[in-house]
Amino acid sequence: MRRRSALVGSLATLAAGTSARAQAPVDLQLVLAVDVSRSIDEVEAELQRRGYIEALTNDRVIDAILSGENKRIAICYTEWAGSHFQTVVLDWTLIDSPGAAQRFADKLAEAPRVSQSWTAVGAALAHAGQRFENSPFIAKRRVIDVSGDGRTNDGPPAEIVRDRLVSQGIVVNGLPVMMNRSNFGRPPDLTLDKYYEESVIGGPGSFIIVADNFDHFGRAVRTKLVREISATDGPRRSSAV
Repeated sequence: MRRRSALVGSLATLAAGTSARAQAPVDLQLVLAVDVSRSIDEVEAELQRRGYIEALTNDRVIDAILSGENKRIAICYTEWAGSHFQTVVLDWTLIDSPGAAQRFADKLAEAPRVSQSWTAVGAALAHAGQRFENSPFIAKRRVIDVSGDGRTNDGPPAEIVRDRLVSQGIVVNGLPVMMNRSNFGRPPDLTLDKYYEESVIGGPGSFIIVADNFDHFGRAVRTKLVREISATDGPRRSSAV
């Protein structure tokens, strides 16, 4: 009986600890949803991944994280292509120090990269929105940060999914990459930024940061993360600086 009571007590203590962790407050829950469709070649994919790795460990980004009320945020990193492919590369992770940011970046650097067909922005947003249901953290702000070099050609329209997410209190920001070259025989999409502004982003204070190409992607990510984390006001549209 004593052993049983001790076991019950231990389980109760473990459950209480798990519950406490499950309710850990953070200043921001952020899902990074990154395009890995085949319109992005190997060099561009490397620049894109490197952009996130370097931005997440940048001093300005760390300062923004540590300046919040709770001095910590939670990040989930996902990749997407067509409606058949959305995957979690790194699930919810607490970032509360330069060391935690570096460990996240190191894991991201080691994670394998894949490339898949089609571009399903709507499906990517839906998948990102579902990640909040599985988060062990709570925050006043929930943000999806979606980046890509094309508009939806597969799956549900981005506008429909975006509107549903916004109605749930989720903000969607965008990082369109403007590539002045043909894509599988199609002419360059010179209005991708307008598509992201009108059909992808939404919610209070939502915005896009435009990258002219993947060489500027890292700067765009850094600028975007600082603004998202610090919740500062700014223009609805701006370019990487």
